[in-house]
Amino acid sequence: MGFMTEFKEFAVKGNVIDLAVGVIIGAAFGKIVNSVVEDLIMPVVSTIFGGLDFANYFVPLAGQTAETLAEAKKAGAVFAYGSFITVALNFAILAFIIFSMVKQINRLKRTTPPTPTPPPVAAPEDILLLREIRDALRR
Repeated sequence: MGFMTEFKEFAVKGNVIDLAVGVIIGAAFGKIVNSVVEDLIMPVVSTIFGGLDFANYFVPLAGQTAETLAEAKKAGAVFAYGSFITVALNFAILAFIIFSMVKQINRLKRTTPPTPTPPPVAAPEDILLLREIRDALRR
């Protein structure tokens, strides 16, 4: 079997296609969630904390003096701990949003009505006869 034939079989399998669709939808969903975090939630968090912007918290390592992180990075090495705090906060908010969404989806899946249990089946004649024999032997 040639290399191209094996590759064709691999690429056409359902799992590979399902994975590709999942990655594409995940990327699109990631953009939506990122927008929710950056455009809706972070402005509210910023307002609550008095307009605090962690992105410009840094320690210059090359002795440069700059007001913003972008200027400091142009001048040399920077320990940008504020960027890390911002990314960590975004991750925590993002994880909470995804958790909430998955929890709601799972709750919606559980609302399907349970299947009714069938009525009990009457015991066949031979089982009833065996029970009578058992009870007679116990006496």
